[in-house]
Amino acid sequence: MVQAKTLTPGVPVILNMQPQPSVWWRIRVSLVKARWPLGALVILAGVVFCAVFGPQIAPKDPNRQTLILRLMPPFSVAGDDQSSFPLGTDGLGRDVLSRLIYGARISLMVGITAVGIGGVMGTALGIIAGYFGGTLDDIIMRLADIQLAFPFILLTIMVLVVLGPGIPNLVLVLGVGQWVTYARIARGQTISQREKEYVEAARSMGANHWRIMFRSILPNVLAPLIVLSSFNVASVILSEASLSFLGLGVPPTVPTWGGMLAESRDQLLAGKWWLAVFPGLAIMLTVLAINILGDWLRDFLDPRLRGRS
Repeated sequence: MVQAKTLTPGVPVILNMQPQPSVWWRIRVSLVKARWPLGALVILAGVVFCAVFGPQIAPKDPNRQTLILRLMPPFSVAGDDQSSFPLGTDGLGRDVLSRLIYGARISLMVGITAVGIGGVMGTALGIIAGYFGGTLDDIIMRLADIQLAFPFILLTIMVLVVLGPGIPNLVLVLGVGQWVTYARIARGQTISQREKEYVEAARSMGANHWRIMFRSILPNVLAPLIVLSSFNVASVILSEASLSFLGLGVPPTVPTWGGMLAESRDQLLAGKWWLAVFPGLAIMLTVLAINILGDWLRDFLDPRLRGRS
């Protein structure tokens, strides 16, 4: 609604009283307009659905071995009960489709948890370093430089060899390995924010340092960190698959996409293509969907790029 109000005789002033669209409405319009992010969201929603409801929708036990049904091609029907295997069976007669569905849970859980650990740790250290500066800033940034001096995958392999494979150790190592990027970005953003008017106003009102850092500055530096976390989930999923491929990820009894790829090495040259193609496609589509959504999220949160999303 537009309302006219006269402040001086003969000079009408137009006041725009139209309400601003909500954030959810803008998200919906942006996704429909962009198309590619909408398709990526559908793919990611399907992966999340498989991760959450895997035991309910998986047609068979992912660890059930039937050697007489081993290495059956896709769309096979066999067994005394005429069971169907839409994606075939592996070298131990286990259903590939069921293992693929269960593998989504491990990949997403490791990716999201590790990024959460690294994001919280790195953001907190980066804000502290950028806000206080001085010796504390030098110590935190030198620790970051020391970690960056080592190749991440080699450092992860070395730590997992010492700690042993397992989901908790894998999540911990991948999470701690992510903090450096968050710390550097949070530090740079905090340095640009700490002298602004709203920070000075909070100081004049008697707010302590911790309240200023995590109640005033943090909400204003979250946008690039949220975008970074969306990309890091994809990279952590790839790291988990690589480590599982090398036998340093989760235990062999737990189905993962990387473990399925590792088990397909001996059969791939024999023409058993489905053992590598289906888990490889699952990893590729999940990572691609997360990267597309991360790119859209960057455009959506940045006012300078919002018109392109």
